[in-house]
Amino acid sequence: MKSQYEPLDLVMLVDDDDTTNFVNKRLLLKLGVAKDILVRKNGIEALEYLREAEEGNPQKAYPDMIFLDLKMPVMDGFKFLDEYHKQNHPKGMIILMLTSSASFYDLERLKEYEHVKKHFSKALTENDIKEIMSQYYNR
Repeated sequence: MKSQYEPLDLVMLVDDDDTTNFVNKRLLLKLGVAKDILVRKNGIEALEYLREAEEGNPQKAYPDMIFLDLKMPVMDGFKFLDEYHKQNHPKGMIILMLTSSASFYDLERLKEYEHVKKHFSKALTENDIKEIMSQYYNR
């Protein structure tokens, strides 16, 4: 399917659920959202990747966008956001939250993080992707 947007270089999915990652990756590729999709299973793996990308590792490109699950073992989405906020990451990074069940408290807490642009229910839909691309990457 021909994308109406120029594909991003890299999108990172941070989620411990293999099925969700498979479905989301397949949809993003089908819609031509990114040239490459990277999957990390928890916040620690994602932060390690970002640190290596920032240190100039030629095999590690910095993602244009991150889809982040709230509820994960090892390091959940909130702990990831706390650590991410402490580090000096490029401005303009778009982080979109994914969750199967978010409480009102969780949604209110997300407003504290400037990089978090929006919250979506799992799994992503074609309409979600079109909304994201037109809102944040309309070229």
